[in-house]
Amino acid sequence: MTDDAYAVTGAPATPAAPSARRSPGPWRTALGTLARDKVAMAALAVLLLVVLACLLAPVYAHSVAHTNPFTSHVDGTTVIDGKEQPVLAPSTSGLGLGVTPIGPTWDLHHYFLGADGQGRDVMARLLCGGRNTLLIGAVSALLCCVIAAILGVVAGYFGGIVDAVLNWLFDVVWAFPVYLLAISLSVVLLTSGLDLGPVHISGNSLWLPIVIIAMIYVPYVGRPLRSQVRSLRQRDFIQAAVGLGGGDARILRKDVLPNVMPTVLVFVPLMIAINMLTESALSFLSIGVQPPQASWGTLINDGVGLLYTRPAVTLAPGLMIVITAVALNILGDGVRSALDPKARLRGAA
Repeated sequence: MTDDAYAVTGAPATPAAPSARRSPGPWRTALGTLARDKVAMAALAVLLLVVLACLLAPVYAHSVAHTNPFTSHVDGTTVIDGKEQPVLAPSTSGLGLGVTPIGPTWDLHHYFLGADGQGRDVMARLLCGGRNTLLIGAVSALLCCVIAAILGVVAGYFGGIVDAVLNWLFDVVWAFPVYLLAISLSVVLLTSGLDLGPVHISGNSLWLPIVIIAMIYVPYVGRPLRSQVRSLRQRDFIQAAVGLGGGDARILRKDVLPNVMPTVLVFVPLMIAINMLTESALSFLSIGVQPPQASWGTLINDGVGLLYTRPAVTLAPGLMIVITAVALNILGDGVRSALDPKARLRGAA
């Protein structure tokens, strides 16, 4: 048989293998899954809108409403339908004692949501107070998750006396009801402040509620992380790394932390929502954010006496708390689903 005949009748040549596609990696895959979650993206859009509006609070107060949200305007006036009217009008109900703040004008330039009992623009204070509430919620959540991650990883990985001591500390904090512990710490530290070595935090500083809220929630994040690390410690790849002589620092950095980080990321938006609610409760009781600063909790407290005559003073910050907390919880559920391989497999099926 000639070579030409063999070329015709022989086995076909093997086609060239296609170039292998590089895996996008777990983080990029999770990000793509989250981006395809329409509900989570809608929640993220709402959250970004709230944050942006609060960040632009000084612009609104000084350039749009032309008012100082932290100064009383008892004798102030505003313009409604081209007519100048007092911000605080004499009361016409009951015995006629006291004053009644102006109601919502629905004019962004003149008391859009009305005034509070001291004649301050509710809309301007709502945005300015939102900055403090979001700041305290976000910073305390990040601080809580970082401290809880360190303590949980150390306790779960090393075990022994280290685990026993840290677990005992978790139990001590866990034994107190959350709000009772937060209220007790706030009342004690509000007058004397907090000394952390060379750092002193005064009672009217925003750092005081940040530190208090972060500390009381450390066990609620640290315990699940400790249990996860204890489970990872028994896995074959950790045992293999130990058997090959890997140091603790390298194993923690290369094997433990990458498996713990998804859990920490899921906790962050959920803790922001919880910490916001805690801050609002403390500020409502006047032991959180202190005057002249404001938060959504202090605004609710300011409007309690006006609930029946000017409900917008209380309802507006309450509604903002609800919207932001719901958006954070929905976003947290989306992050959890995106980082959970089983959830991705169920979605693909």
